[in-house]
Amino acid sequence: MHWQDPTRTDSRLPRRRLLATALALPLLPTGARALAPQRLQFPRDLGSHPDFRTEWWYITGAVAGGTPARDFGFQLTFFRSRVAATQGMASAFAAKQLMFAHAAVTDVTGKKLWHDQRLARAGFGVAQASETDTDIRLRDWSLRRDGNNYLARASGAGFDFTLTLTETQPLLLQGDRGLSRKGPEPKQASYYYSLPQLRTTGTLRLGGKPLAVQGKAWLDHEWSDELLHPQAVGWDWIGMNLADGSALTAFQLRTKAGAALWDGGSFRHPAMGLDQLPHVFSPGEVVFRPVRYWVSPLTGARYPVEWLVRTPADIYTVRAIVDNQELDSRASTGTVYWEGLSELLDSNGRPVGRGYLEMTGYTGRLQL
Repeated sequence: MHWQDPTRTDSRLPRRRLLATALALPLLPTGARALAPQRLQFPRDLGSHPDFRTEWWYITGAVAGGTPARDFGFQLTFFRSRVAATQGMASAFAAKQLMFAHAAVTDVTGKKLWHDQRLARAGFGVAQASETDTDIRLRDWSLRRDGNNYLARASGAGFDFTLTLTETQPLLLQGDRGLSRKGPEPKQASYYYSLPQLRTTGTLRLGGKPLAVQGKAWLDHEWSDELLHPQAVGWDWIGMNLADGSALTAFQLRTKAGAALWDGGSFRHPAMGLDQLPHVFSPGEVVFRPVRYWVSPLTGARYPVEWLVRTPADIYTVRAIVDNQELDSRASTGTVYWEGLSELLDSNGRPVGRGYLEMTGYTGRLQL
């Protein structure tokens, strides 16, 4: 097996070879382990878990800036994948952990999506994820915790941002005290926590022009061995910061026919006590019903860009603010998905919050 020089991952050819080789290797031996509830330890569990197959740190947010004010959405996600076939190799060049990253900015006024991606094997000062705290770097992109602040930096073709995200609420443990089921079998689960309502300030540049921005963001951190049931092709997910300080999560896993295989989520309102566990939705309590579709001119995928989402908290409308927020990440993770800034309306049609809608598996079964 021939590996390219890890310092050359900017090159189009080595990146494709690295991706093709990685996808050909088994990431985990056959038979994923069933995860059990356990007390998550912080700050250790803010860091990486390299013994697990898949992990990601995921930041999304809505910010505004300029005169007159312009609205933007942003996303920065770091992925880590464990390659089982290389774990016993002694060579420092063995790709034992692969690091991927996606970044995107939605310009609401210009109705334009800017995005880019990164890929490298861990090590050699190119890519790293600390096991003791949130401290991730993939070349010139980074996410690092400093006390109650998270510092996020990313740059791509035509855009870059440097943002400080400040905690205003405690960690939100999803599922059973941080163990979130993703399917009918116990092994289809992840350890999962969120940090909603992050106060966000910083600088966003589009076309080289700097703009001071501020707003709110959401951070998810999730790690697992297996998420998708064999019948699942992808998922629909929302993470919403409500104007009253509440936080709403809702998701469904879909079959190829579009039926819900599994669903879940949570709701936390400040009146419930922010240091208490959220109200966790039981399977069957969340229902996603598509209302309006958009067809991608790039892939031909048909995405529901407006949903009616029934939860125990309320029946919400989730509406994309810009329809075209499809991300083509085939040069890194090999997937295409829709990830975008969306508004949340309550059952009376009143805008109550903003956040991100994620839809995967619309161009074929999602491969993790």
